[in-house]
Amino acid sequence: MWKEFKEFAFKGNVLDLAIAVVIGAAFGKIVSSLVDNIIMPLLVAITGKVDVSKLEVAIGATPIKYGLFLQSIIDFIIIAFSIFLFVRLLMKFKKKEEPAKDEEPALDAKEELLKEIRDLLKEK
Repeated sequence: MWKEFKEFAFKGNVLDLAIAVVIGAAFGKIVSSLVDNIIMPLLVAITGKVDVSKLEVAIGATPIKYGLFLQSIIDFIIIAFSIFLFVRLLMKFKKKEEPAKDEEPALDAKEELLKEIRDLLKEK
């Protein structure tokens, strides 16, 4: 069982996934900080309204904090857009790195003749 676990845990895909999760968590904190400390204060300064995360409605004695939900939606949109831009940038670099695929080399007369013979034999 230990051997199987080692094989599973040390496969490249599992390690890549673990690294991606850790980097993703750190990236999420960075974007949340961007939203909380830069974007939302600018939005409040421009619109003159209260902070979105503080919005709530009381139903009876229970507060419904819909502002936190709106803040999470804003975080999600910014994170998704940031990841989209990052992946798009990586794909541009990847396209530049990929060499152009060579077309099939031109066949000489002997090879062409052999192909014709093969095709004729298939027809029979």
